Amino acid sequence: MPRHFLTGDELTAAELDALLARASELKSARRAAGGRIAVDASSPLAGASVALLFERPSTRTRVSFEVGVRELGGQPLILREGELQLSRGESPRDTALVLSRYVSLIAIRTGRHSIVRDLAEHADVPVVNMLTAEHHPCQVLADLLTMRERFGRVAGLKLAYVGDWNNVARSLIVLGSKAGVEVAIATPAELAPAPGDLPASAGEHGAGSASVTTDPRAAAAGAHAVYTDVWVSMGDEAGAERRRELLAPYRLDEGLLECAREDAIALHCLPAHPGEEISAGVLYGERSAIWDQAENRLHAQKALLELLLGRR
Repeated sequence: MPRHFLTGDELTAAELDALLARASELKSARRAAGGRIAVDASSPLAGASVALLFERPSTRTRVSFEVGVRELGGQPLILREGELQLSRGESPRDTALVLSRYVSLIAIRTGRHSIVRDLAEHADVPVVNMLTAEHHPCQVLADLLTMRERFGRVAGLKLAYVGDWNNVARSLIVLGSKAGVEVAIATPAELAPAPGDLPASAGEHGAGSASVTTDPRAAAAGAHAVYTDVWVSMGDEAGAERRRELLAPYRLDEGLLECAREDAIALHCLPAHPGEEISAGVLYGERSAIWDQAENRLHAQKALLELLLGRR
């Protein structure tokens, strides 16, 4: 049976720890080589073709996955919205059955999470969720790698997420808890998750914990990292003004960052809107780890591909 990566819950705590360590090794090796990775028959993905399906616009996900597959010796196949029969009604099941005959792995960035589940149910190769409306686990691998770099560990750290309850917040709870992180979510009551929408917390997964509050300052208190995301995600445009009104008190600015530890870092999965969910001073300031976080998508995903394809 192929190994999939749909929510992050597919990894054990030990596997997640090993993946982050491997990502650090890959990053160090790439820097030592000046970004020029030698590819030959011994490369981890030599001879493998990887289908990268994009039904949503992308910068970091598209570039990091395409570059990562190439640097591991594989061949990325970029398939955009409208280029597959999925856009004309062919089922995810049929798409999975066909692509499994051609490629070694399928990765997809889409809207409905059910599409990813259907692909995984019927594929004979690993399926990776590059993003859905419910989960963004590849992003959180990079987030955890960034915290590991800055603090030398992830277990025992506190991460505060302030803003909209969305796919990033959900994945932070799933993977952060598994890594031993205390995840504190601050979101308006009107946007807060219903009890059934909150992922199972760390008691079942690892040594971390998860909590939800309406107070951003309380969430940020004592945090090693303060994290935010856009206020209006793709698909939420109809309620944009109401969201901005509700989320205005949750802006990640200098005042909120001061509630965290003196060595706390600012995180944002990008794209950012300076002056809206984050201040320009924090985004581009000395305490920002956001550009390292963006780079780390590449290294964390390379480690993930190696794991799923059993190439290490």
